[in-house]
Amino acid sequence: MKVTGIIEKGKDGRYSIICDAEIGDFCLGGFGDTVEAAKSDFESVIKEAQDDYTKTRGGLPKRYQTVTVDYKYDLEAFFDCFDWINISKFAKAAGINESKMRQYKVGKAFAGEKTRERIQIAVKRMGAELSSASL
Repeated sequence: MKVTGIIEKGKDGRYSIICDAEIGDFCLGGFGDTVEAAKSDFESVIKEAQDDYTKTRGGLPKRYQTVTVDYKYDLEAFFDCFDWINISKFAKAAGINESKMRQYKVGKAFAGEKTRERIQIAVKRMGAELSSASL
């Protein structure tokens, strides 16, 4: 089973993972003070849901035995998780105003669809450049 977990940073500074998938009667989601803590909680919920399904229904269907998570981030959570990214240089590489990018980073402004696409393209391009580098 492949699910998408959307990582968001809340106004309280905590992280949540929202997912529309279910295992049996369990809705999947997670919370934590950090992205890693939220991911750990999310994975614990998946395991708990699998165990509950097995216990209450006498077995776990094949589709629930392996759960693969594709994590997606809101911009604030992304830049918090990857805080080593220099926001000024990233904005320049993505062709986005530095001031506006800082507002996206802290959640004071929200990027529209076209801007999110530009950011996504820049992230993918930088990832490809990093993965092709050798030392």
